Amino acid sequence: MGTSKKQQMSHKRNLTRRGLLKGAAVTGGSAAVLAGASQFGAPYIGTAKAQTTKWRMQSAWSAGILGYEIFKNWADSIVEKSGGELAIEAFPDKAVVGTFEALDAVQSKVLDANNWFTLYGAGRIPATVFLSSYPLGLRNPHEWDVFFYGLGGLEIAREIYAEQGLFYVGPVHHGPNIIHSKVPIRSIEDFRDRKMRVPGGMVAELFTAAGAKTTLLPGSEIFPALERGTIDVADYVGPAINLQFGLHQVTDFISMGPPGFMSIYQPVDLMDFTVNMGAWQALSPQMRALIEDQVHVYSDLHHAAIQKADQDAWVEIEAAGNVITRLSSDDVDAFTRLAVPLWYNWANKDKQAARIFKIQLDYMMSGSLGYITPDMIAGQTLDL
Repeated sequence: MGTSKKQQMSHKRNLTRRGLLKGAAVTGGSAAVLAGASQFGAPYIGTAKAQTTKWRMQSAWSAGILGYEIFKNWADSIVEKSGGELAIEAFPDKAVVGTFEALDAVQSKVLDANNWFTLYGAGRIPATVFLSSYPLGLRNPHEWDVFFYGLGGLEIAREIYAEQGLFYVGPVHHGPNIIHSKVPIRSIEDFRDRKMRVPGGMVAELFTAAGAKTTLLPGSEIFPALERGTIDVADYVGPAINLQFGLHQVTDFISMGPPGFMSIYQPVDLMDFTVNMGAWQALSPQMRALIEDQVHVYSDLHHAAIQKADQDAWVEIEAAGNVITRLSSDDVDAFTRLAVPLWYNWANKDKQAARIFKIQLDYMMSGSLGYITPDMIAGQTLDL
């Protein structure tokens, strides 16, 4: 099916319906998720303050995109849950500052808080590479939960962010990233010489090592770049969001890992919720506890709603004529050989990065996972 025909197809499906976050309009699995989250995140019971504290918070999601609707509905709920003590004014991507300027804006108090993809901070804080999904690393959401909430990852993240005048409240699960392409990609060799959008950091280095010519673009600029031919391959989040951006209209193929390993380079894309340290410390202890709990709720809502929408999106993407191709286990081995030295290069950029990576490496080499064996890291050294 040609691009012109795809452009005629309507994808005005109601992915952004507010019913995803409102029980009366939710059905099936999403309703169960939201019901459970409601019990977990019960409203804070207290006396409303005479004056409500107001936070300005920017999302990495563009206006009108499902991710932003999920975020905004959650943010709008905080004033009631806090008994009027805190209100969050939500802004979409670029509404206040540019996508990659958001962390600086929180530090300088232009914004009070930020919800972006953690990997965007890699150039400024090297350790953030290991606070988000990286190539061939931890591969499932629960593994990241074990790292953050069981193996000390959350405490380390907060130490690192505190040095920047920031408070890292917690991670927010998104899902696997996928690759849209104008040409079929069926092996590692097919990335060679392709002009490819990636999120930067280790992911960019991995595909550069595989021969691609990589560039960094925010999500809102991917469609026009593909349409103009500035790039011919683009990584970005998952099916539902990419459908809303129309990426299936300007590409014909979607490349993923082998069955059961949807994305080898970002299998569990993570966002985070970060607050200016002064704004965080100005909250009452009860309010801080509420926000920490509510970030768990937001993460659960966000992840479940996105995954549900992905299932619906696959139907429309395939109907539009996009062809799904998958890498082989041999390609996974080839990418792993490229990834391992990159792990160590990034981990050795600073002591905190090495500290985080060592925890994750031990976990990946443990009997629980077994992703990595001693022969795979032979000759590598970690500067702790």
